[in-house]
Amino acid sequence: LEREKHQMQEQITKLKKEEEVQIQKDRDIARKLLEEVEDSNREALYSKKEKQIEERKLDNDILEYNRAKSKLEEEREYEKKKLQEEKEKEVQKLRDLQERAADRQAEIDALRAKRAFEEQERRHRENERKERQHKVQVMRDMEDARQTQFKERGVLLSEQARQERDEFSRIIKSQKEEAEKDRQVEEEKK
Repeated sequence: LEREKHQMQEQITKLKKEEEVQIQKDRDIARKLLEEVEDSNREALYSKKEKQIEERKLDNDILEYNRAKSKLEEEREYEKKKLQEEKEKEVQKLRDLQERAADRQAEIDALRAKRAFEEQERRHRENERKERQHKVQVMRDMEDARQTQFKERGVLLSEQARQERDEFSRIIKSQKEEAEKDRQVEEEKK
């Protein structure tokens, strides 16, 4: 009986230990589950905060993008308007230049017409002067030619006269020589 009691006591002790071990296991499991839940909650909270931060960042980025886009559109509109004004000024400037150029061209055309008329008049007077000069030169050349012809004719006549005199002198000399020979022959015959 004592032994049975002892065995029962040991059995109770064993059961208590097993129960304590089981309880500890259950506690460990519960603690682990709690830790996992807490970790999950922390991660969920962290993810939520991160998501909120990302959403705020995205909102800020969208806002900044819209501001930059609006500013860029304003700058483009300003540049477009500025270019349009500059283009209009340039067109007006070109029109003014064309008008001045047209006025200047008209002045140039008038001046050219005047100069052309003056040049024509000058050429006409020059041609008349050259024609008069040519006529005078022709008359001088004719007079020079006549004087030259007259001088050449005089020289030719002088040369002919000299030749005739020389021929006459040669004939007279020849006749004298013949007469002298005849005289000598007659002398020798005596």
